[in-house]
Amino acid sequence: MTLLSDADLLGRLIAFDTTSRNSNLPLADFLCDYLDRPGIRISRVPSAEGDKTNLVVWVGPEPTGNRRGLVLSGHMDVVPAEEDGWTSDPFTLTDGGDRWVARGACDMKGFLALATNLAAEAVNAGTERWCDPLALIFTYDEEVGTLGAKRLAESFPEAAALPRSAVIGEPTSLRVARTHKGHFKMRVTLHGVSAHSGYPHLGANAIEPAGRVIEALAALRRELEAETPHNRELFPEVPFVPLNVGTVHGGSAINVVPDRCVVELGVRPLPGLGSAELIERVDRAVRTAAAPFAPISVNLELLSDSPPLLLDEAAPIYRHLCALVGQTAGSSVSFATDAGWLQHLGLDCAIFGPGSIEVAHKPNEHLPKPELTAARELLAHTIHHFCQTGN
Repeated sequence: MTLLSDADLLGRLIAFDTTSRNSNLPLADFLCDYLDRPGIRISRVPSAEGDKTNLVVWVGPEPTGNRRGLVLSGHMDVVPAEEDGWTSDPFTLTDGGDRWVARGACDMKGFLALATNLAAEAVNAGTERWCDPLALIFTYDEEVGTLGAKRLAESFPEAAALPRSAVIGEPTSLRVARTHKGHFKMRVTLHGVSAHSGYPHLGANAIEPAGRVIEALAALRRELEAETPHNRELFPEVPFVPLNVGTVHGGSAINVVPDRCVVELGVRPLPGLGSAELIERVDRAVRTAAAPFAPISVNLELLSDSPPLLLDEAAPIYRHLCALVGQTAGSSVSFATDAGWLQHLGLDCAIFGPGSIEVAHKPNEHLPKPELTAARELLAHTIHHFCQTGN
């Protein structure tokens, strides 16, 4: 396939509606066709259902097991674009003068376009004199719980061959971040007994104990905010474990005693905190609150678990990127990324990419054109440093 400009390739990627509820296979097929060139090897790591896939793309020398080289990683899915306020088609790349506007422009198809083109350009120019390989890791379902990265961490057969140094291209406005909180999501389902509201004694209202459960979760939230966990200094804006009750659904009609109520919540552990202890605290708070409402029963589900990240300041990828952009102090981000799982593959993950997280997930999401250009130069320099010079 003919090599496209970064903007044209970005436009092609944007046109695939990879909202997480959809399959990403059409986009993955396009990327495989685009990168189908001598010197590139592509592995697919599909989801358990087979309707989605991760891509792992190898460029340059065969890995030797020394874990030298570089990984560039990003996710293929995007969040829905159903908010009011869009001034253009979210899935058509729009020229906004000094910016590119579309769903996924900054989060994070701009980075995908750069990584893809840099890999294609490398093999077109020849990688015979490269010292170490470049690997691209493109994942599915990052936006709904880093599910694709988790699948990779659990099942990728060539994990030990991946280069150790990795750039996770989330939008950081080209600042280097080495740490983020995790995020696990839970669903609490209260089961009652339906009945006509004129005969409430024949039923068991599932919404009433849900109110007590929400109160208990609010109390746990306040407890967590008052605690002083390890690594809190890395997150000066929110130096504690946040707990958020995000959705509540229950009942079908005003004249029906509701037999079901669902409460969904998210908790963001700091690096060094495992999810298990926090999940147990949520479980205990919920069950204690619901206990007086027998015969109401409670079911708790862990929907997803994205681990926190903490990269050592001595890691070569971190030191390289900081030197490249003139950054002297480490920074953190307050959102979870695929890096939480990819670190379990032995990767040193630095978060670094064009675009601002402040415009992601919003109407008229956009990517500044100067940042796309700057990111290309910085990533090309990083590929040269880790893959071509033997550093």
